[in-house]
Amino acid sequence: MSGKVTIRRLADRRAGKTDWKRVDALSDRRIAQSIKSDPDTIEVDPDWFGNAMRLWPAHEKEPITVRLDTDLLDWFRDQGRGYQTRINAVLRAYYEAHRGRPVP
Repeated sequence: MSGKVTIRRLADRRAGKTDWKRVDALSDRRIAQSIKSDPDTIEVDPDWFGNAMRLWPAHEKEPITVRLDTDLLDWFRDQGRGYQTRINAVLRAYYEAHRGRPVP
């Protein structure tokens, strides 16, 4: 690592509890030290990747335009990255629960 400060800026940081100034001020060296001292960090042996498989999504996805209530969309977005995948999962769960039932 170079020892330089690594800064990653996001265009739209939602309100949260993260102290972004403190995070932005961390050097690569300090980040590496934190990772090394974290008891939850797992060292992955290169042999572990020998059995790795690439998994494809179970279903094809189609881009669409859908209108959602603003508060609903904000709530999903506030959960962080992957909000569209979570919306898809909620819709899939509804679909699976109601598939094959007559439409009221």
